[in-house]
Amino acid sequence: MTTARTVLVTGGNRGIGFAIAEEFLAQGHRVAVTSRSGHGPAGSLTVRADVTDAASIDAAYTEIEATYGPVEVVVANAGITRDTLLMRMSDDDFTSVIDTNLNGAFRVVKRASKGMLKARFGRIVLISSVVGLYGSPGQVNYSASKSGLIGLARSITRELGARGITANVIAPGFIETDMTAALPEKQQADYKRNIPAGRFATPLEVARAVTWLASDDAGYISGAVIPVDGGLGMGH
Repeated sequence: MTTARTVLVTGGNRGIGFAIAEEFLAQGHRVAVTSRSGHGPAGSLTVRADVTDAASIDAAYTEIEATYGPVEVVVANAGITRDTLLMRMSDDDFTSVIDTNLNGAFRVVKRASKGMLKARFGRIVLISSVVGLYGSPGQVNYSASKSGLIGLARSITRELGARGITANVIAPGFIETDMTAALPEKQQADYKRNIPAGRFATPLEVARAVTWLASDDAGYISGAVIPVDGGLGMGH
């Protein structure tokens, strides 16, 4: 039986983040989600926060701590895309994606680390993407932001590993979401042909990898990149 923890999932109001929050709740944890709009799953505490704003992150943590106590598990999932080819990509297209996906994760983790150091326990899980290692045309900004999370996790591991704190990366591939469902049938079939598993993942499959990394069983795993991609990115 895993110890019940206080968990924060950023961007927990939809998609993979929502599924992660839901699975933590199902396993008996106290769950808070940050969101700029909408709500997390029933039973979670939704706090308004913008990961590009350190003051807003601090206020969110203060609210969570007042309700549930210090955050013991943080899942940095909030992310955006602004896809376009390199030659057409504006400075703002690049910097806004980096500021949300990479700098946002830094802000969220930095604020959580204070309580984790005090408790000598912490689980940090950063949601990257197969694209962070595999690359993708039209996603120079997104790929760079997701790749940067790996360096972040590995440096945190070296800094905080002796204090009972782990930092790991989950790299999902194609996931069954509203976004993939909206793709034309032929495009979906083309993508699936490149995936050894021959299908997209369910959000729950990603969520269970996250909850396992946050569990007592995974205390000796840190600085790892766990792909949940059906074999798409092997060797990358």
